[in-house]
Amino acid sequence: MTKKIYIPLFMIPVMVIMFSCKDYLDSDQYFKDRMTEETVFANKTYSEQWLAHTYSFLTGLNADVCSKGDSPHCFADDMYYGDRDVTYDIKEASALSYSRFKLGEYKESEKQSWQRCYRGIRNATTFILNIHINEEMTPEEILDYRGQARFVRAYYYWLLLRKYGPVPLLPDEGIDYTESYAEIAAPRNTYDECAEYIASEMALAASELAPGRRDGSNLARPTRGSALAARAKALLYAASPLANGNSDAFAKSLTDDQGKQLLAERYSEEKWARAAAAARDVMELGMYELFTLNKTTTGGTLSYPNTIDPPADGDFSAKDWPEGWANIDPFESYRSLFNGTLDGVGDTELIFTRGNNGSEKPRQFAIHQLPRIATGWNTHGLTQKQCDAYYMNDGTDCPGKDMEIGRGDGSARATGYTTDATTYLPLPAGVSLQYANREPRFYASVAYNGSIWNLERESEANNRQKQVFYYRGDGNGYSNNQFWLRSGIGIKKFIHPNDTYEASNADKILEKLEPAIRYADILLIYAEALNELEGRFNIPAWDGSITYDVGRDISEMKKGIRPVRCRAGVPDYAPGVYEDRDIFRAKLKRERQIELMGEGQRYYDLRRWKDARVEESLPIYGCNPLMTSSQRDLFHTPVAVWSFPTTFTDKMWFWPISHEELKRNSKLTQNPGWTYND
Repeated sequence: MTKKIYIPLFMIPVMVIMFSCKDYLDSDQYFKDRMTEETVFANKTYSEQWLAHTYSFLTGLNADVCSKGDSPHCFADDMYYGDRDVTYDIKEASALSYSRFKLGEYKESEKQSWQRCYRGIRNATTFILNIHINEEMTPEEILDYRGQARFVRAYYYWLLLRKYGPVPLLPDEGIDYTESYAEIAAPRNTYDECAEYIASEMALAASELAPGRRDGSNLARPTRGSALAARAKALLYAASPLANGNSDAFAKSLTDDQGKQLLAERYSEEKWARAAAAARDVMELGMYELFTLNKTTTGGTLSYPNTIDPPADGDFSAKDWPEGWANIDPFESYRSLFNGTLDGVGDTELIFTRGNNGSEKPRQFAIHQLPRIATGWNTHGLTQKQCDAYYMNDGTDCPGKDMEIGRGDGSARATGYTTDATTYLPLPAGVSLQYANREPRFYASVAYNGSIWNLERESEANNRQKQVFYYRGDGNGYSNNQFWLRSGIGIKKFIHPNDTYEASNADKILEKLEPAIRYADILLIYAEALNELEGRFNIPAWDGSITYDVGRDISEMKKGIRPVRCRAGVPDYAPGVYEDRDIFRAKLKRERQIELMGEGQRYYDLRRWKDARVEESLPIYGCNPLMTSSQRDLFHTPVAVWSFPTTFTDKMWFWPISHEELKRNSKLTQNPGWTYND
């Protein structure tokens, strides 16, 4: 007997009686001859096509690391974009400018990924329920394919939870689309219920998925490590202040259709223990390690300079990796993770990626970061706050850090400029000493005023190895169009020495794998979760094979934070930092801000920590782009960026649900502060 195909409520049009339901069955439409489920899933090729279509909803609006064309969530108080400014392009009149994004002036209809996620969920569910009938696959293949679909389904729920907050969990068997609206309307589940479902499904997926790494042609397929890592992230978010012990006015107003609060009012310390254990599950796999490249002492070039040794710290500097940095290059190790150098197979740190999929992939970052001399858009930049977050090479704060926003320690910013290209490596001449002696991740990530852009694929030799300044009147500085950096600070992360957008040819930019989840994130999750514990907890591993004794153990916290700082070329924290929970928490947050910059993490971190109310309301500072090279001291004196006003209101904790979805589901409640009607 031919089985019914089930479809979530969220995919049915309001005027359902006017349309055939088959018009909204995406995977059914994929098979134009309307084959039955039995025909599709008995055939290996058709089954693979169905699964590929299920994956397809992960891109675009659902990408983790992408430009703002689909999702602006890679931008918070660390990065900004200027090319959606409606002042300069009438065609962008309806685009979401950074200012409108930061002020919460986006509409309920904008940047909506809700329907896309639920389509993926429905297609994955159909696959899970039917793949067992396949007659052309081995039992091992069927198990792995089902695990992939289960991972993807849980990952769609994770993307929904992170962006919209608690959402309706659909029955695993789907919803019968022949029933009435009243019968299939579904209320929102609580945050904990969503996180628990994601965690349990990811654990089940881990038992089904291939345990090892994928080959180069299958990098975008999840593995056991991918499922366990995504599980750790979901549990971390459930343990964080926004969803754990939240009794503020916003939490009280976020309810289901019966008035039930959806964010946990009662604090549970055990949630942190479970997040720590989940991160340890990934660590115990023994599959991943931070990526490093060996130290280079001879044959260096401008594009690939010799390793600059961090100052001796009496610890890392005296040992080889993984205990120290004596034999590695922290700068090149970090830079190569993002710029297209690695093909994924050799990246020991990459846990999950969408590969090079989607029009808004990381390559788009490069196009918008490259300077005008490379035909780049020159519009993605860094805030002064992010620039200041990077440490000096000895692990201290930069002089004058955050002084403009009232957080300075009383010190003044460095003055003066380099006079040659050798005294303050890697700075060329004419660069502000504010950028001297900084940690390696700074130089791999920040396009400071006067930095060198390599542009090795430029056709003309004299267009390569260009020093780029952002002074007004310079070709890359302030102008009367949109192609200039509002803060006078650019971005080097995701840029390869060969990259150029010469003649608007994207083929001259290396493809970059999206780092959706990498091992550094898992290590930082482990350290963060352990830090929040006061008691000890016995938490079983994901498969129940062992039980972890989890508590705030400094030696265990160091297993999370020390490798990240060592690979970065910065010293470990002083003992007093580890001993004080509050101090370590602040350091951990800063470490995530630096290490994961540009990877779609900061926007959501600020929300789960409940820090967004303060951090996203602070004025955005940067260099003064109106100053010319003859006024360089004034250029390097931070000022508030006039085109980037900031604020934060409660409605900005979660993204609004579209009016269309609210009309489709009578039990669905809107996020507080947003409207129900057109």
